[in-house]
Amino acid sequence: MPTKIFISACLLGRPVRYDGRQPLHHPAIARWQAEGRIVGYCPEQAGGLPTPRPPAEIEGGMGGEDVIEGLARVVENTGRDVSAAFVEGGHKAVEFARTNGCAFALLIDGSPSCGSGFIYDGSFSGGRHPGHGVTAALMRRAGIAVYSDREIDALVARLDGEPEVAS
Repeated sequence: MPTKIFISACLLGRPVRYDGRQPLHHPAIARWQAEGRIVGYCPEQAGGLPTPRPPAEIEGGMGGEDVIEGLARVVENTGRDVSAAFVEGGHKAVEFARTNGCAFALLIDGSPSCGSGFIYDGSFSGGRHPGHGVTAALMRRAGIAVYSDREIDALVARLDGEPEVAS
């Protein structure tokens, strides 16, 4: 049975991003869907946030680990603290991934939830820095290999070289 891949629902074209837009098209996603490997999920909606919603960033140039530890907050550009929703959604995402046998996660970069290569710095000015969002940090803690949408070719190569596991 092919290894399952947890994927940010927005990468599947579901209108769940804060702004409702679809950010990525890649032939591997269609192939993985046909193979039954894809498990789509939106941690932000799972945490109770609506779509559309105001943009949110992790304050002070911090990262998802800092939010999990209570050292930083995720705030909307309105100033509203949405940290609890991001942490709750991240925990639900990890549980969903585990329940569905996902060994890999393909997450949208830049997000305060799913960012795995970079996140925005909390200034809402477009500034960004290397780091992980809340869900990406929780996935890593759970031992799930995390790839950003900018690393999809690396995930393709890893999966194509992986032996099939009998169910």
